[in-house]
Amino acid sequence: MLGGELEVRRLGFGSMRIVDDREEGVRVLRRAVELGVNFIDTADIYGAGRSEEIVAEALHPYPEGLVITTKGGLGWGLQDRIRDGRPEHLREACDASLRRLKLERIDLYQLHRHDPEVPIEESIGALEQLRVEGKIRMIGVSNFSVEQLRRAQSVTRIVSVQNQYNRGLLTSDDVVDVCTEEGIAFMPWAPLGEGLTRGSAYEIQWLLDRSPVILAIPGTSSVGHLEENMRAVA
Repeated sequence: MLGGELEVRRLGFGSMRIVDDREEGVRVLRRAVELGVNFIDTADIYGAGRSEEIVAEALHPYPEGLVITTKGGLGWGLQDRIRDGRPEHLREACDASLRRLKLERIDLYQLHRHDPEVPIEESIGALEQLRVEGKIRMIGVSNFSVEQLRRAQSVTRIVSVQNQYNRGLLTSDDVVDVCTEEGIAFMPWAPLGEGLTRGSAYEIQWLLDRSPVILAIPGTSSVGHLEENMRAVA
């Protein structure tokens, strides 16, 4: 249960890799939903907005119970600020994501990375205002330490953390432990790691066994690889 409000399966889909081949990306997304995925993770930075557009092309109008999450606060190399947590930018980014995803409200919106030039409280405060306005349902953070999570929590309720984490990279162990204690969803990015040779189903199962709050979101651009990943929860 995400944030105590949305029922999601523990194996979702990360849509960072679908941007190179639009047609195949559409096929992968539709197959993911056919296989029971009801949680789709994307971000405005993935393909400079293309991932969000492909999600909408493949799945809109969205089936009942499908949860879409996206992120904002990072640029893709053309902006003056690669990290941009200014309230005005986050508002513009959220509005642009709403348009690309063809949504009136985003189920879960995450601050993609802390901007060192903007206090965390200010960035999270901007997301809270968007939540009050009805543009966001729930708020999460990404690439955060425990200390940064606490600062975000001083502003509003945080329902998720998305950090790099896998069997070969355990630097967020303390964050996973805090999330476990407090019932906060933890979404590991790069969940399959690099150089791990036990197979994707094994690595995903290891994550799911690590903590009951882990929501794995492996991404792929291949239907075959998607089906292999899904065997972790078969």
